[in-house]
Amino acid sequence: MINTIISAISNTLDTEFGYDVHLGQVEQGLEIPCFFINCLNPQISKFPGNRYYRENQFCIQYVPKSIPNSHAALWECNEVAESLTWCMECIDVNGDLLRGTNMHHEIADGILNFFMNYNCFVCKEETNTVMDNITSEMEVKEGE
Repeated sequence: MINTIISAISNTLDTEFGYDVHLGQVEQGLEIPCFFINCLNPQISKFPGNRYYRENQFCIQYVPKSIPNSHAALWECNEVAESLTWCMECIDVNGDLLRGTNMHHEIADGILNFFMNYNCFVCKEETNTVMDNITSEMEVKEGE
């Protein structure tokens, strides 16, 4: 489920901004501006039946094209944060809309960190075990 949400976030970012989106560390050749996506602290709570509530907090990091910690970089990060607020409100996850909640951001070391939750209920598929018909033959012994 987490990878499906990450793919939906990545598709939304690509549509809105068109910048590179990374899911892990980039050793060399980082082209800026770009985004990084991380799931921070996923949690699962059991509900009655086969239902589970999944809390998924994500962080989208934006590396601006401007010089880090400059006025231009701060301005750029604020503009991107505003755009993220609107484009990440609802994302398309396999044809279903998933609403982002608890959105907030901070700028640290010249990089925008945009946080949001995509929480949802999931149902565990139950496997129905069906037994085939069993026949048995019994004889009653007389005597003993």
